Amino acid sequence: MEILVGGDLVPTQSNKNIFDNGEINSLLGDKLFSLWKNADIRIFNLETPLVDKAEPIDKCGPNLISPTSTIKGIKALSPSLITLANNHILDQGIQGLRSTETLLKKNKIPYIGVGDDVNKSSEPYILKRDGISIGIYTCAENEFTIATDKTPGANPFDPLETPDHIEKLKLKCDYVIVLYHGGKEHYRYPSPYLQKACRKIAKKGADIVICQHSHCVGSYEDFEGSTIVYGQGNFIFDRYANEFWNSSLLIKLYIHNGIKIDYIPIVKKDSGVRLATGQMAKDILSEFQERSKEILQDGFIEKKYQEFANQNIQSYRRKFSGFGKWLTRIDVYLFKGTLAKLKYNKKQLLAIQNAIECEAHRELLLAGLKMKKTTKK
Repeated sequence: MEILVGGDLVPTQSNKNIFDNGEINSLLGDKLFSLWKNADIRIFNLETPLVDKAEPIDKCGPNLISPTSTIKGIKALSPSLITLANNHILDQGIQGLRSTETLLKKNKIPYIGVGDDVNKSSEPYILKRDGISIGIYTCAENEFTIATDKTPGANPFDPLETPDHIEKLKLKCDYVIVLYHGGKEHYRYPSPYLQKACRKIAKKGADIVICQHSHCVGSYEDFEGSTIVYGQGNFIFDRYANEFWNSSLLIKLYIHNGIKIDYIPIVKKDSGVRLATGQMAKDILSEFQERSKEILQDGFIEKKYQEFANQNIQSYRRKFSGFGKWLTRIDVYLFKGTLAKLKYNKKQLLAIQNAIECEAHRELLLAGLKMKKTTKK
């Protein structure tokens, strides 16, 4: 059995007409289209609600939306399963989620990762073929689209509950694939916490854990008989053109008396993607392999992540301080971050650290910030 797993897919304004017309061959090119269609099972993450009426929720970051007409192109990709557990599926509110679910059901496209409440959203999907059962589980880090006990949304990663879900799924299936929507965007290595979380998922029965969401090719490790991929990049998402968004991986799984994994490099081409070839393909894979060797070095992940944190701390200070676009630019380009540094004294920074780090304070802070609203399904 051959399974292809793609990363994040979002129909955008640049390729809306192609999706509307179902012209997937022009989005993928002949070679990639043939490879994609020849797989027995095809899976990808749909990282946008499909809805025609914009009703953006209150959040930080972009509120994604794609028109319902693009379902024709999505269906033309012949997905065996679409995952919806991500940080954008509620960007247009519950009506956006409902519109997406209705379209997928109407077009007989299976999906997982969302539900009317947190229990429904955590339900896995089990594929059975040739006497082999494959359990697929997906979850997302906690941002603005997460299901709760009483409201619909995406399945959250819960360090107390998620490992149990996977352990139960493994008892029912020969193999388990976990798609984890998380990790820091544009960072090619796991954070210490992400590695710890994914290793726990692997210990509980996942044969492969694939981290999506980071919009870049990351690294991987083999761990106690499982494989963990820390970032595969996008599938079809024409938002930016840069070193992170310009390349990505399809992950091919051969299942027969075990799992064999192949990494297929793809590159952004105009508003679509193409199979990477020649030196470009070699470079993507060699860099992927090199990073994967680096994370095996003692202390490397912690050191690398601390360097990344040092590069980003001023950005968080500016956000907490309420800096707007122009004040941010003044601080970055004229004052080299000193305005953000001067905003808080040591005592204030320790108070912020304690509020975030301590479980009791963090829970109370979040309960106050969320300001619960009654929403209709």
